[in-house]
Amino acid sequence: MLILKSGNLALRFFLELCALAALAYWGFHLDQGIVWKVIAGLGAPLATAVLWGAFVSPKAPLLLSEPWRFGLELVIFGLASAGLAAAERPSLAWLLLGVFIVNRLLLTL
Repeated sequence: MLILKSGNLALRFFLELCALAALAYWGFHLDQGIVWKVIAGLGAPLATAVLWGAFVSPKAPLLLSEPWRFGLELVIFGLASAGLAAAERPSLAWLLLGVFIVNRLLLTL
């Protein structure tokens, strides 16, 4: 059971990195000038990492209570999935969102 829990936590960390990569991918594939692409491609993952570190991570200084924490996680992964869909990668968007939901359910159980 410990191996399953550790594997699920490792998957969770990988999903967090995938969400940041998805936001960067979205930003760099905007139909804007290079300046806006760089701002969005670097700014969106940075802002997300700050939010995650402040409210969701296990060592967050302002750890949210459970319904609010899940809501913020859902918003972050939802935006990452929407970014992938907007960047014309809908199958990756659904995959990211689906694996996040299954992973979150397993972490809750």
